[in-house]
Amino acid sequence: QVQLVESGGGLVQPGGSLRLSCAASGFTFNNDIMSWYRQPPRKEREFVASITSTGGSTHYRDSVKGRFTISRDNAKNTVFLQMNSLNAEDTAVYYCYNLLRNHWGQGTQVTVSS
Repeated sequence: QVQLVESGGGLVQPGGSLRLSCAASGFTFNNDIMSWYRQPPRKEREFVASITSTGGSTHYRDSVKGRFTISRDNAKNTVFLQMNSLNAEDTAVYYCYNLLRNHWGQGTQVTVSS
């Protein structure tokens, strides 16, 4: 069955960096667009970034452009989210998402705090 397992979250100081990973299994990974979403405390889940099957095209929410980079390694069935210059507004649970199969990972907590 489809599985998406996120890792890499944690506590980081403002201005710091984290790299999230999402390991996928149970489907042909290199056929599917993959996305990252996040849910800040007491807010709705929101889109962060997406990447096409080949990695040739990416999209970002405005507030993370220039700071976050989504990438993928199709040989390892993994999608990444490199997050730089983190600030308190980036605090959230981050989820990996496959739209085609409507499947979410379990999420990983990112907390930006001094």
